[in-house]
Amino acid sequence: MRVIESSELILNQDGSVFHLHLKPEQLADTVILVGDPGRVETVSSYFDRVELTVSNREFKTCTGTYKGKRISVVSTGIGTDNIDIVVNELDALANIDLASRTVKANHTKLTLVRLGTSGALQPEIELGSSVLTEISIGFDGLLNFYANRNGICDLEMEQAFLKHTQWNPLCAKPYFCHSSRKLVELFAGITVKGVTISAPGFYGPQGRVLRLPLADPTLNDKIVDFRYKGYKITNFEMESSAINGLSLLLGHDSVTICTIIANRVVKDAKVDYQLAMKNLIENTLNRLASI
Repeated sequence: MRVIESSELILNQDGSVFHLHLKPEQLADTVILVGDPGRVETVSSYFDRVELTVSNREFKTCTGTYKGKRISVVSTGIGTDNIDIVVNELDALANIDLASRTVKANHTKLTLVRLGTSGALQPEIELGSSVLTEISIGFDGLLNFYANRNGICDLEMEQAFLKHTQWNPLCAKPYFCHSSRKLVELFAGITVKGVTISAPGFYGPQGRVLRLPLADPTLNDKIVDFRYKGYKITNFEMESSAINGLSLLLGHDSVTICTIIANRVVKDAKVDYQLAMKNLIENTLNRLASI
């Protein structure tokens, strides 16, 4: 049995994983992921009971129960690089014996639900609505560093997108990952299903221009116009592709649901989105408590 070296899986002196500062018994099998550490408190305020709160850098975790369901809420910060840290360490907590540094014989499947904010890419998507990511497109390139990437990606859709956009070869090759079908069905009726791009930045990678010109000023127009087997791209955010990709490779269920706070096509934004986010949190907790 392979022993994972200390340089590959770094543990703190108290035995917790390096970045999250969590021990296995402190993590629930159902995890809500949020970007903002402040949103951890918002989610946990609905809990019936709070077991613990652990914080390190941008990573804050609260574990408790909601209607008898044990749930952890973890802040990831922004970007797929942080998701690489969070999902790998969550999986390590569930599926690696940290004392022996060996993979456990019995696999534990985690349920990972990201709740965040997003910008719409179709004119009919209303500000304040919720979009559930059925398919996530990674502009970040993260999954390309892992083996078996092609085995869990929709390669036909990927090729159609590359051809349609005349993809710039200097950019990371996009990857297309489906969300958990079980979770997509769980949240039916309270969200709009969509295809979401995870961008590796907020400005240029999402087509925003301040002082720097874009390498391809027409990319967003091509994204909006892309169609494939009834799918169209609905929104931009910055984390869902890595969550889906890593979850598929590691054997977990995942989905992302975002509140729309801007519409890039109609050039409008909603700054006071807190009520819509709270409604999304409450609806999500209720659905998760039912399984």
